[in-house]
Amino acid sequence: MKSTLLATVAVFSFASLAFAEETTEYPAQLVGHAVLPAQTLIPAPADAPEALQVSGKFTERGNPARLGAAPTTDGSALPFAGQPVQGFSGIRHIGDGRYYVLTDNGFGSKANSPDAMLFFHVLSPDFTSGDVTIKTTTFLRDPNKVIPFHIAMEASDSRYLTGADFDVEGFQVLDGKIYIGDEFGPYLIVADTETGVVEAFHETFLGDKKLMSPDHYQIRAGNPDTPETAANVKRSRGYEGFAVSMDGKTLYPLLEGPVWDEAAGDYERVDGNEALRLLEFDVATQSWTGSSMLYRLEQDGNAIGDFNMIDATRGLVIERDWGQGDAERACADGASETCFETPAGFKRVYMIDMKGVEYGQPVHKVGYIDLLNIQDFDSLARIGKRDDGRFTFPFVTIENVDRVDEEHIIVGNDNNFPFSKGRDPVALDNNELILLKVSNFLNAAAE
Repeated sequence: MKSTLLATVAVFSFASLAFAEETTEYPAQLVGHAVLPAQTLIPAPADAPEALQVSGKFTERGNPARLGAAPTTDGSALPFAGQPVQGFSGIRHIGDGRYYVLTDNGFGSKANSPDAMLFFHVLSPDFTSGDVTIKTTTFLRDPNKVIPFHIAMEASDSRYLTGADFDVEGFQVLDGKIYIGDEFGPYLIVADTETGVVEAFHETFLGDKKLMSPDHYQIRAGNPDTPETAANVKRSRGYEGFAVSMDGKTLYPLLEGPVWDEAAGDYERVDGNEALRLLEFDVATQSWTGSSMLYRLEQDGNAIGDFNMIDATRGLVIERDWGQGDAERACADGASETCFETPAGFKRVYMIDMKGVEYGQPVHKVGYIDLLNIQDFDSLARIGKRDDGRFTFPFVTIENVDRVDEEHIIVGNDNNFPFSKGRDPVALDNNELILLKVSNFLNAAAE
């Protein structure tokens, strides 16, 4: 690991600099909408343990009320026969209308996901028909015991990975290997794209400091989410974005939450707002470079959803709040099944630019599109159609963005199946993929 000056940089050394840049909103037009139904299930591999043939047994709705009940195949109730394809947390365009996508850790936590398998897909959305076809699915496994801690399927021969082991939230595919960022550690996992077999496991370092959340395997299980427990990253705020340089030589993992700075006695900030670390990992040497930049959130408590580079210095970052549902259907007199208690208020895709940014400094945010203000003058929306020529993407977790070509980007939600209800207060969210025409936005760059 290379040395770095970042370990000695105080958080508030940036506070006097005016990094709160004025950014421009660019228009976005809906030109395609494809939907994979929420109740999409796939069978576990034949060599998977019996415990993985049925999923959702340990969720609040699956245990204990339905623990002994017959599993359903249509997703109507837990547990499920097979594995839900559910929400995607990371997307990468690979040409010919195909995309890699990563299914996240299962049912939302380590405790309730030991029967939720981890896998990634190649899929093809048809924006003419609105259908989504899953071309291939690859399940992650660790038969060679590369992972340095006990996994849920430790006693099995196949050693398939589950949501009790990792929360996989971002990825890149390079030279037949998939590099996956995990939220629990945070860790970086490398696996073969054909077999899903884990080949390498990396801890995360910021300079000489190891980054650990309360769920890191070296921290006592059950520790609270506070810096006093030796955790310097908040629970479930590890990797979310996971970009790569255009030449494939450098990974740019981006944390979802800020890092604790012991000297300052606070989580890292830039110009008064929470800021996230954008790290560097050298693919050739399989090591951290020791260098990093910062991404300044627009408001404390926001989170990022995905990150992909589009050229040598510019990239797309989803930034969002924790609300879901359209504001017009906000609850007026208390929560009910017909309204949204905390509607979506902030769902954006930012263009960032690293040009001229020194290590330890915040990247430029040069423009954004508002996912709650998408033009749909041709009435192409398949779900969430409105009368005002507008389309919204009001999901609590929007975790997929990539450039398709010089005029278009693709955006997708993580539907947290079977829990999130952002499109309708009653119906479960589907996996939605939208194609947006954003020609001017893709030309935005730092001056």
